[in-house]
Amino acid sequence: MSRRGICRTSREQVEEPTVNLTPLIDVVFVILIMFILIAPLLELDQIELAASGSQAGGSSIAVQELSPITIHVKQNNAIVFNNQTVSLTQLSTLLVQAKQRYPKVRPQLIHDHRAHFGTYQAVKNAAENAGFQQMDVVLKPG
Repeated sequence: MSRRGICRTSREQVEEPTVNLTPLIDVVFVILIMFILIAPLLELDQIELAASGSQAGGSSIAVQELSPITIHVKQNNAIVFNNQTVSLTQLSTLLVQAKQRYPKVRPQLIHDHRAHFGTYQAVKNAAENAGFQQMDVVLKPG
C-alpha cells in the first residue's frame, strides 16, 4: 500500500511551468532608451503662433497687405491665389512660379475655420513641393 500512496502523490505533484520575464523586461528597457535618445532628433512640423493683443492684430493686417503671395481658403474650400480662384493643380504651378519670382518671401495662407483641414493640408503640401520652407498661417475667425 505504501508504494501505491507514493506513486499517487508523485503523479499528483505536477510542476507548473515558469516563465522568465527578465529578457522581456530588458527588451522593453532597451526600446524605451532608444525612444528617449531618438525623440529629440525627430523633425516635426511646427506652428509658431503670433502674440495676442492689439499690437499683434495691427501688425498682422499690415503684413497681409504687403505680402505678394497670399492664398485664401474659403468656407466652401475654394482656393484663391492672389485674388484669383484656382484649382489645387493650378495652385502648385503658381506656387512654383512665385517661388522663382520671390525666393525670400513666405506665402500667407488665410484659412477660414469652417473649411476642411484636408484643404489646408493640400495647400501646405503644394507650398512645400514648390520649395517654400515656411508659410504664415492666418486663421480667419467666425
